[in-house]
Order: sequence, then C-alpha cells, then structure tokens
Amino acid sequence: MGQPVEQKVEALVKPIIQELGLELVDVEYIKESAHWYLRLYIDKEDGIDLDDCTNVSHAVSELLDKNDPLPQAYMLEVSSPGLERPLKKEEDFIRFQGKLIRIQTKQIFQGYQEFTGYLVGLENEAIILEYEKEKVILPRNIIKKANLALEF
Repeated sequence: MGQPVEQKVEALVKPIIQELGLELVDVEYIKESAHWYLRLYIDKEDGIDLDDCTNVSHAVSELLDKNDPLPQAYMLEVSSPGLERPLKKEEDFIRFQGKLIRIQTKQIFQGYQEFTGYLVGLENEAIILEYEKEKVILPRNIIKKANLALEF
C-alpha cells in the first residue's frame, strides 16, 4: 500500500505554503456524510487572515489539479488551526515550551489517558509536562493527540 493521502498532499503543498511565508500545521482527508474534504491548516507567527487562506487555496488548487493525488472528488478547505492548535512535529514541542497543552494517549499510562500540563520540552523521544509541580514524561510513541490548551 502506498503513502497515506495526507502525506502525499503534505509533500506536494508544503513548499508552496512556505513560499507564501506560512506554515502548514496539519492535513486532514476525511469523509463527512457523502462528501470528502481535504483540510489544510495553516498558520504564521502573528496569525492568519482570510487573504492567507484564499492565497493558499488558489495556489494549492492548481497544484492538486495538476498532480491529482486524491482518489476521489473532494472539497478543499483552508483554515487556521484555531486556539487549540495540534502539536505534531518536533518543532511544535520546542516552539510552545511553557504553554499549557493537553495530551491524549493511545492507552492508559500511569493510570490516565489524558494529561494537561505545561510543556517543559522534548527529550529522548518523550514529551515532558509539568502538572502541579510534578514532571510527567510521556513517550511520543504512545501519544494519540497533542494540542495547545486554553488557559482560563
């Protein structure tokens, strides 16, 4: 079986998005009711606006039409990752040190499957969180999902 659709799309569109001065945060290819959606989540240091989304949509549409990496018809959506931005890449865990994050694990780890704490950093393929003055070390291979969390 070949590369997942998301990886093919990411490899194709990431250089164009970077040329526009933006970061590709995530790619989702998902079926909702009768339709397939290709969602690109983009960001930049001071946040994105509608023009950024429109520019990426136009640039990427042309590229995707030409290379046709998707097996069926789809609707393209380009948007911000939102306030609870996903953390996926090593750079994300470095960039957001000190921020409150939420991690869901694939299985129960130390009695829990969800951890919320301040991101201390990344070390030896593990994410280090601080929660109530205690450090929790979570191996990256057990992490299902990691996001920035809202602080109130």
